[in-house]
Amino acid sequence: MNSVVWSSQTGPATTRTRNPLRWGWLALWLAAVAVVAALGASFGPDSWYLQLRKPSFNPPAALFGPVWTALYLLMAIAAWLVARESPAEPALRRRALLLMSAQLLLNALWSPLFFGLHSPGWAFVDISALWVTVAATLIAFASVRPLAAWLLVPYLLWVSFALVLNGSIWLMN
Repeated sequence: MNSVVWSSQTGPATTRTRNPLRWGWLALWLAAVAVVAALGASFGPDSWYLQLRKPSFNPPAALFGPVWTALYLLMAIAAWLVARESPAEPALRRRALLLMSAQLLLNALWSPLFFGLHSPGWAFVDISALWVTVAATLIAFASVRPLAAWLLVPYLLWVSFALVLNGSIWLMN
C-alpha cells in the first residue's frame, strides 16, 4: 500500500509501504508470461518454415530463446511493479494491467498463427495489433510507475523488429 505525502518542491508524492500481496503479484505475472512462453515454444519452426524465403536480417534461431526469456522476465517485473502500486487514481493501474493482459494474449496468438496455421499474413495482423498494444501498455505503465515503462522498451523494440521481419517474410513468400 502507498500513502500520499506532500513534498514542498514537487507537490503530492507517493511512498511505498509493505504490501502483503507484492510477492503474490510477482508470482502471478511470472506464471502468466511462462504460459505465453510455453505456448509460443510449442509452435516452433517446422519444415514449412525452413523452406520459406527469409530476409538477410533474419536472426539465427538460437537467438530467439534467450531474447524472449529476457523479455518475458522484464515484462513480468514491469507488470509486478505496476500491480503493487496504489496510485492516486486506481483506474490508471487497472487500465495499465488490462493492456498488459491484452498484449500477452496477442503475443500468445502469434506463434499459433504463424507456425501453427502457416499464415504469415494473419500473424502480421496480430503482431501489428501487438505493437500498438505494447506501445499503449508502455504509456499506461509510465503513468503509474515510470520504471515499469522503461522495462518494456526492449520489448517494444524487439516487437518492432519482429513486425518488420514478419512482414518481410509474408511479402517474400
